[in-house]
Amino acid sequence: MFHILVVEDNANTRKLMEAVLTQHGYQPILAADGVEALELLDRKHVDLIVLDIMMPRMDGYEFTRTLRESGCDLPILMVTAKEKPADKHKGFMIGTDDYMVKPVDEEEMILRIAALLRRSRIVNEHRLTVGNTVLDYDALSVKTAAGERTLPKKEFMLLFKLLSYPGKIFTRRQLMDEIWDMDSDTDERTVDVHINRLRDHFRGGDDFEIVTVRGLGYKAVKKD
Repeated sequence: MFHILVVEDNANTRKLMEAVLTQHGYQPILAADGVEALELLDRKHVDLIVLDIMMPRMDGYEFTRTLRESGCDLPILMVTAKEKPADKHKGFMIGTDDYMVKPVDEEEMILRIAALLRRSRIVNEHRLTVGNTVLDYDALSVKTAAGERTLPKKEFMLLFKLLSYPGKIFTRRQLMDEIWDMDSDTDERTVDVHINRLRDHFRGGDDFEIVTVRGLGYKAVKKD
């Protein structure tokens, strides 16, 4: 179960986020401001932070800056009433990973949290083994019985994601949101192009294949 730290000074909003996160299978940890959140991070395991900006003692900007300067790379989703482009720009410049404006659409928030967690998993695990195939994130390389190949970053991340969840179907939109970012203007057909390249690279391999699920998307299937 993923642990989500909610940093929000409004008690009613904290309770609402707690209920929504719990309903979707997450374990919420609640803090009223940045100071309390830092104290909790010292004591508890956290996978992702949902963060308000306007708070007493330590606001969201200062909190984010403090984490990033200390080397902490936990995913941060800023959720705030500050909607000016300059506010969003400042948030990204100091290190937030995503940004939503209140009032928040709860379903969209859950989707963004899931995308950030998946992206974080890809980055942090670094190495993935499927049969005799080894994916090395740091080198963007794939080693198989036929040899070793370095892939372009998008192709590698796409393959790493599919093989991280063998048998799970991902829509083109889901893959776009994670690999190309949620605000990307890139056409979903780009996913098809990258999938075809991956199939060409690993055609005839013994460990996996990428299967098209008609009308839905793609999945990676391990071979026996």
